[in-house]
Amino acid sequence: MEEQRNGTVERRQAAGDQRGSMAALAERVTRLAGSNWGFGAAVATISVWALSGPLFGWSDTWQLVINTGTTIVTFLMVFLIQRTQNKDGMAIQLKLNELVAALEGASNRLIDIEDLSEAELRTLHRHYRRLAEVASEDEDVAASHSIEEAERRHERKRERRRGH
Repeated sequence: MEEQRNGTVERRQAAGDQRGSMAALAERVTRLAGSNWGFGAAVATISVWALSGPLFGWSDTWQLVINTGTTIVTFLMVFLIQRTQNKDGMAIQLKLNELVAALEGASNRLIDIEDLSEAELRTLHRHYRRLAEVASEDEDVAASHSIEEAERRHERKRERRRGH
């Protein structure tokens, strides 16, 4: 039993090391590809290929080399770009969540709204559009309206309707 547990721990550590090294590799390649050196390497590769055209008689194989190479690089870059976008998007969401959580009067319901359905997001969008319209009608340009203020106004209206 102990040997089985140790084997499981070792497999998890190996998988973690693999994920860590894969993440580190992806990070390095992303940084290099987005640098001046990466662009320079791409220009140099294309230049060498183009200059070697006469040497290979502009053959189909010569053209196939660049087509295959650029296809492979493009395929891999799509995944690196998506990884970077996911990481950047999460970081931005976390920063915005921190701001919402830290601001007094801000609705904590906005934290993690990216997990809502599209219909729920459209409902919130309409609500904020209405708040923007109300704010634009205000003569005081420094006045702002929060969801809580809107809800209190709505509740007061509801109570008035019940009272009549």
